[in-house]
Amino acid sequence: MPAAIAVIPQPPLLVPELSGDTAAGTEAVRAAVREVVAALAAVAPEWIAVGADPGGRRSVPAGARGTFAGYGRDVPVALPGDDGPDEGAELPLPLLVAGWAAAGAGVRSVCGELVAPDAAVADCLALGAELAAGDTGLLVVGDGAAKHTATAPGGFDERAEAFDAVVADALDRADPDALAGLDPVAAAQLWAAGRAPWQVLAGAAAGRSWSATHRHTGAPYGVAYHVAFWAPS
Repeated sequence: MPAAIAVIPQPPLLVPELSGDTAAGTEAVRAAVREVVAALAAVAPEWIAVGADPGGRRSVPAGARGTFAGYGRDVPVALPGDDGPDEGAELPLPLLVAGWAAAGAGVRSVCGELVAPDAAVADCLALGAELAAGDTGLLVVGDGAAKHTATAPGGFDERAEAFDAVVADALDRADPDALAGLDPVAAAQLWAAGRAPWQVLAGAAAGRSWSATHRHTGAPYGVAYHVAFWAPS
């Protein structure tokens, strides 16, 4: 089973160099991310970062390098580990954020596991069970619904609040079954990029008791950002 599990969102605005005048609006979530990353690093020197990407299922080795150039500024990052491939702006956003989050945390290596945003629930759970075979830290990267306000990237959808309330409650209670029960169709309609990664988490966490700490949920720009840390109990 994973040594511990951290959940973080993936907005490029987490990176101060990219947030500019909006940095204050993301400081609370940035501070929460720093907390859970430090907690994960304290118990696990090797991580697996899980995220969703339209390119579909693939593994990315530790040491892979990329840049946030596609998000407004050439801020280079790397997944900790031995020198890996330089994917530049092609390194998917969840792994760019994972590399940024892990920088300076004292982590020995971070490899990436990507799934398609529309991956079937059963496939996500199966991948999670496979990843749970090791004693690594699991860093799960993805946003909640992007339709909480009229100015949100996806506009307003009245279902967004209820959807993310379920996610927040599941993270508060360290309940992998509740995450496994998220509806992929509703998640896609609400632009919730974290659905598939959270269900990978559910597969990895199944069959073990967890306690949740370091919780934060906010939607400063109409997108739900969830942060959590689960430790074995």
